[in-house]
Amino acid sequence: MRKITFTGRHTLGAAALITAGLLTAGAAATASASGQSSEDTASHHQPTEQEIRDLFVEWNEALATGDPEVVADRYAEDAVLEPTLSNVIRTDRDGIVDYFEHFLAQDPEGEIDESYVDILARNAAVDSGAYTFHLTDPATGEQRDVAARYTFVYEKDPATGEWLIVNHHSSAMPEG
Repeated sequence: MRKITFTGRHTLGAAALITAGLLTAGAAATASASGQSSEDTASHHQPTEQEIRDLFVEWNEALATGDPEVVADRYAEDAVLEPTLSNVIRTDRDGIVDYFEHFLAQDPEGEIDESYVDILARNAAVDSGAYTFHLTDPATGEQRDVAARYTFVYEKDPATGEWLIVNHHSSAMPEG
């Protein structure tokens, strides 16, 4: 697969979205056969930046449930999670649930510090920036903040219309 770098605000065609892994070939073929663009089959409107930013609010609310299964429901079946507080990249639901079992024990609450949204298509968007997690040590009750950089890549499921995370990268800030 060739590397694609997204810069600025783009609306990409089906071939680029397939190459980037943001659209399945089947969805593009269905759109082509019906005479519609792949973006038209996913939704009737282009999402707004605020709609994409609100997906973080929904994810943060899932964290607040304390249930790793609820958090994992925000991710696509084949999502990739590069988590903040683990060196292990998670590439399936079991791995994502495992990470959140440990992370949720710290009663996390996320807060966006900076957000940059790129709408890639009617069914694909990226939100990246910086956030802070407020965590509580379950053993001591000591509270700490972890500042991190993040990237959420979202894809709208054509069957359900639900926005799912297909890639989530989060890394603690390297400079204290």
